[in-house]
Amino acid sequence: MTNRESAEPHASAIFAQHRALLFGIAYRMLGTSADAEDIVQEAYLRWQGAGAADVRSAKDYLCATVTRLAIDHLRSARVRREVYVGPWLPDPLVGVDDRDPLAAVSMADALSTAFLVLLERLTPTQRAAFLLREVFEFDYDDVARMLETSGANARQLVQRAKQHLAKARPRFETDRKTAQDLTHRFLDACETGDTQRLVALLSEHAVAYADGGGKFAAARNPITGVDRVARFVAGIVAKWRDSGEVQVAPVSGGLGLVFRAGGRMRAVLTVATGAAGLIETVFVVVNPDKLE
Repeated sequence: MTNRESAEPHASAIFAQHRALLFGIAYRMLGTSADAEDIVQEAYLRWQGAGAADVRSAKDYLCATVTRLAIDHLRSARVRREVYVGPWLPDPLVGVDDRDPLAAVSMADALSTAFLVLLERLTPTQRAAFLLREVFEFDYDDVARMLETSGANARQLVQRAKQHLAKARPRFETDRKTAQDLTHRFLDACETGDTQRLVALLSEHAVAYADGGGKFAAARNPITGVDRVARFVAGIVAKWRDSGEVQVAPVSGGLGLVFRAGGRMRAVLTVATGAAGLIETVFVVVNPDKLE
């Protein structure tokens, strides 16, 4: 047996220790589970071929590899998203609650659809710098090494990302428990078809987005206004109840409404709370490619 062959089980064990972290970075960078898995697999192949001289720290090496691969992939993905049919939304992670290792990071909402949609405002390098520093809490020196830049530039990237995100975030954010309670009440109203409760829980600036990707019938333009959003949500959930099973379930570190029929998941609905303690945004994913 060669030295390399005897070292492979150890290398695999080290990689396995960091796999959840690596997927967490890749998923938050790209917003798609399949692409994140591909990035993690490519990082594993590079890890297997890395020499001792290449690896200062296993964690840093792997995180840097995933981050750089994700930046390159995101640049090409943005071109594809420009011709995407209707609104593009990230893949929902059904079954992932706030106790899952994927959600165990500093920012409580860092897996949510609303957060990932917000990140779309950033350049790939700004997105990477912000995630590494603010979500995964790497030191600026580590961020700089991973992005192959200077410490000063790493700080500048994070600062610019914060400025871009601040423009789109509510001025006063709802605390986590209040947001969870509000979300649960709204999803319960969706599940039972209580349109009056839906209206009462929606912000006057409410917006609904539906991602069908051109592969499933969905609203191609955002739906705005309390009454229109309430009717839209009540209508689609009523159709779901008539043809399958609808239930509240953990989704992307929070809660969502999941529709299953014929033994398959068909749709996922999640929400984002606003500054006034009301539901600001509704996200509906029906693109089958994102629900496998």
